[in-house]
Amino acid sequence: MANSDFYYYFCIAKKVFMDYKSVILAPIVAERERFNAVFDKALQSSNPLLNEVLEHVRHTSGKKMRPMLVLLAAKLFGEVTDATLHAAVALELLHNASLVHDDVVDESDERRGKPSVNAAFSNKVAVLSGDFMLATGLLEVDKSKDLKIMEIVFGMGRDLADGEILQLHNNAIEEHSYEIYYDVIRKKTAVLFEACASVGAISGGASDAEVEVMRRFGEYIGLCFQIKDDIFDYISDSKQLGKPTGNDMREGKLTLPVLYALNQTKDAEAHRIAAKVKAGTVDVEEISWLINFAIGEGGIQYAESVMEDLRAKAVDLLKNFPPTEVKTALLAYLDFVIYREK
Repeated sequence: MANSDFYYYFCIAKKVFMDYKSVILAPIVAERERFNAVFDKALQSSNPLLNEVLEHVRHTSGKKMRPMLVLLAAKLFGEVTDATLHAAVALELLHNASLVHDDVVDESDERRGKPSVNAAFSNKVAVLSGDFMLATGLLEVDKSKDLKIMEIVFGMGRDLADGEILQLHNNAIEEHSYEIYYDVIRKKTAVLFEACASVGAISGGASDAEVEVMRRFGEYIGLCFQIKDDIFDYISDSKQLGKPTGNDMREGKLTLPVLYALNQTKDAEAHRIAAKVKAGTVDVEEISWLINFAIGEGGIQYAESVMEDLRAKAVDLLKNFPPTEVKTALLAYLDFVIYREK
């Protein structure tokens, strides 16, 4: 076992603090710098207002976890190439464009604890800036010169839109369906992580079978990422998380913890309030009641158990890969998504 693997599993076994970021970045320090240079070049315009918006997006774009997955997947099979970098930039731009558009649709005022583009500028500026990032992302993926990568990225873009519309449609359905919930989060969130892992593997020279392994690895990460985000919405420390508690319910969304609680009970009050959530007529007190109900019925524990099951499946996918710094980084990436605190 490589030293890095030993360190990783020691930390997990002892449940001690682990610097996930350092472990994740260790194999891709130079490659990440190359990515940042290409990303910054793509996120520029001669239009002063647009440049101001793009700078705002750059400062609120988070840890850039998705490009890191592209880089790690490429290095698992080979090297980070120009195709890898352009694909990673394309996916990050498409991701950010979707967030800007989502904030307009959801009428959100914040993004990661800072003013959203629509709040800082206007809805018109936000939509058009999102369109600019979308178009720029398509130009970047074209630079990969790989038809397989292009097909995955274009399909991902379609799935993202499909997922948003499916979520809106779900609000009109009375039943509290796990199947629809998972379909939504696959298309809204997991498909992006799938694409990152897949295009990274392709650009690194992986076989079709290996690309499928990485696609599934990315899918499990993406599902865990969204479930963890859903759990955060039941926690009261909104300053730490960058979004207010109960925000999902205010937007008409019933996520996994409350879905579990609703499917475990015939409590009339819980189902009445859940219907109001979907109808968009729920008030703050009712949201607080439903959150406490979900917690009391074990909804958080259930969601965490689902993530642990997905984690086990993801780890199993990598079991035949030799112990390397890159494999360790991918496992740390998976656990960062599950055990992060914000």
